[in-house]
This record gives sequence, structure tokens and C-alpha cells, in this order.
Amino acid sequence: MGKTCCFIGHRDIKDDERLRSAIKSTVTDLIKKGVRTFYFGSKSTFDEICLREVTILKKDYSFIQRVYIRAEYPYITEKYNSYILTFYDDTIFPEKILNAGKARYVERNNYMLDKSDFCVFYYCCDVNADGTKSGTANAFEYATKKNKTIINLAE
Repeated sequence: MGKTCCFIGHRDIKDDERLRSAIKSTVTDLIKKGVRTFYFGSKSTFDEICLREVTILKKDYSFIQRVYIRAEYPYITEKYNSYILTFYDDTIFPEKILNAGKARYVERNNYMLDKSDFCVFYYCCDVNADGTKSGTANAFEYATKKNKTIINLAE
């Protein structure tokens, strides 16, 4: 079984050629290092850009897997599952999220970080526009405490 990587980043970022190029280069390097499974969350522009770039690379590296880690909808219909699988190769709802309430996105991110050998972030600021601590900041702090291999594309 190959290595794993997750993507976590801020909700609102600029989608530009520099970032897309950095993601493509990073993912290509990770594939060469043995990464076969890429974990994605949702709710951020960074997730969307990463999914798009990994999907493009899947044309050349058909063996890689794109896995959507759901923070909502623990039980989904076959129709919704089929819809998800038009974008991803698999989807998982981690059991520990089931009763997490408002912390479900934090728990989802922690699950992805725990399962990953590499963590690709777009992390540049600790605070959201409304003054609350960002989920990306929480995840970055958690990954650092867990001594994960972090690649921060915001730098």
C-alpha cells in the first residue's frame, strides 16, 4: 500500500497560475515519493483547486486515488454516492465524527492528518475575517504537534 497525503487550506484564496503550478509540482513530487492516496475535505477554494489539479494528473498516474472525507451525511443514498464518485474514487465518513457536532470539520481534518504521511497546506493566517480562529490554523497546529511532514504552499 502506498503513502497518503491530505490537503487543507483556507476557504477563500486566489486561484491563480502560480498556485496551480505549485500544486501540480508538489503532487507530482509526492507521487514520485510513493503517495498513492490523496484525501480531500470540502468547503474551501484550496480543496477545489487541489482536486482539479490531482484529477488532471490522474490522467498520467491512473493508479492514484482521490478520497473525499465527508464531515456531513454519515449515511448517504446510492444516488448521492454515485454523484460523489463522479469527482472522487471513494468517499469515507469517519465514525468519530458522528457525534462531533460543531467540531465535525475539526475532527474530519484531524482524521485526514492522522491518516496522512504528507500534509499539503495553504496556511497564511490564524484568524478569519470575523476574528475567530481559522480551521486551517487549528489543523496546522495539530499537524505540527503530530510531527507531520507539512508542505505549505502559502509561503
